[in-house]
Amino acid sequence: MRGRCFDRRRFWIFTLLAMGLSSAPAIAEVVTLGAPAVITNAPFFIAEANGYFKNEGLSVNIIGFDSAAKMIPSLGTGELDVGAGAPSVGLYNAVARGVDIKIVADKGHAAPGYDWQALMVRKALIDSGKFKSFKDLKGLRVATAAKGATETSILNVALERGGLTLKDVDQLYLPFTEQAAAFANGAIDASLTTEPTITYIVRAGTAVPFVGVDKFYPNHQTAVVLYGGPFIKKHPEAAKKFMVAYLRGVRFYNGALAHGQLAGPNADRVIAILIRYGKIKDPTIYHAVAASACDPDGNLDMASLSKDLRFFEDRGDISGKVMLDQVVDTSFARAAVAELGPYHQTTKQ
Repeated sequence: MRGRCFDRRRFWIFTLLAMGLSSAPAIAEVVTLGAPAVITNAPFFIAEANGYFKNEGLSVNIIGFDSAAKMIPSLGTGELDVGAGAPSVGLYNAVARGVDIKIVADKGHAAPGYDWQALMVRKALIDSGKFKSFKDLKGLRVATAAKGATETSILNVALERGGLTLKDVDQLYLPFTEQAAAFANGAIDASLTTEPTITYIVRAGTAVPFVGVDKFYPNHQTAVVLYGGPFIKKHPEAAKKFMVAYLRGVRFYNGALAHGQLAGPNADRVIAILIRYGKIKDPTIYHAVAASACDPDGNLDMASLSKDLRFFEDRGDISGKVMLDQVVDTSFARAAVAELGPYHQTTKQ
């Protein structure tokens, strides 16, 4: 009996081999993605939750870095394939040192009507009439997220609107998560802040949005998708497939938008995904926040990237010479759009 059972087992093994191993499912290629659990990374989480990465034969390992600056060394060495963050001084200095990293697609910009990033002013200053225009920033303590972050360039544009310069304010560096407490205890008078911090501060009643960045620096390229050079060179097909899945996620996300908020047809699904992958578990926050804008074709605002880079260079923040075309590679987004076709706002992306 044992022999007969053994022979039968061998018979099925040989039969399956004869049918061809090509019929077996392909082994997914692993891609490492650095993406903090924040709202602006929704397209990545959607691509994972909706199976878009899986459909492209990719297994994406999402690593929750808390800042883009910490991703840069890992992107350069190939330990990390894809990153999500801001085009900051740290990125340009890394490229100047020869680190191979590319900006490959939009991840968040200040499109008109999307005031997810704003100049916040202490409510007492607004209520008293002491703050009425950009020129009233003079002498105030103004917070931006970190040294070398793009918020400094945005602040500079705001100050120019009031005939001022950075020398006219007391600029402080505070992470978004600490700005709410700083307004509450009077440590700062104004800040450049993003959602959901804006919503938390407004609910606390300590500061109000004076103006959205979309009003005074429209289409500013706030956040980008980054590819490490080793990923591009060693796995170009996976890099293309990742972009296809990512843009499908962006398009589904766009189907959740209405009037600058998560109020469109896909909103409930997107909010459920954000609750699953993000740090915020309260659905009322997602309903309240101003949504970030993300281009469904991955297009970047090259004008603002160039403006910010020149600003950093003029300040002496960049050690060496960096040309924007050294940093930007739009070929993956273009190839993905060619495969996906034109975008139509629908739930069926």
